[in-house]
Amino acid sequence: MSLIYGGGKAGLMGALADSAIVAGATVTGIIPDFMMEKEIGHTGLTELIVVESMHERKLQMHELSDAVVTLPGGFGTFEELFEILTWIQLGLYQKPVGILNVNGYYSLLEKQLDRMVIEGLLKQEHRNGLLFSTELDELFNLMHQYKPIKPLFHLKKDET
Repeated sequence: MSLIYGGGKAGLMGALADSAIVAGATVTGIIPDFMMEKEIGHTGLTELIVVESMHERKLQMHELSDAVVTLPGGFGTFEELFEILTWIQLGLYQKPVGILNVNGYYSLLEKQLDRMVIEGLLKQEHRNGLLFSTELDELFNLMHQYKPIKPLFHLKKDET
């Protein structure tokens, strides 16, 4: 397995990158230049790709990835998660997206998504496209069984 992530050396993701490196995994970080300038880029990775913008960062992370695993995080984590879920609805991303629900961190989000289905604001199939587990092995098993979700509508290639 390899890790592709946002390229920072601080916090939970920095610790994850360090642990993956120690375990012998290939670790690729993708970081915008303004974050590199603030010296928060992790220079001990297998590869560190410096891009011009946050949008380019997210696009490259998703293009290089085989799946998305979301860990506990703040605004940036939520923003990235919901953008990729929107891409799934639009048919722009067809790979599995899962949440590792550590210590119930995302339990209220899971309930909120269920409420969105009840209120008619989210289709059940799109809700089911976000995989939840408290155990990493179980989450990986769910991701291996994942089947792409039918998008809300089909975009032509030139409309993306």
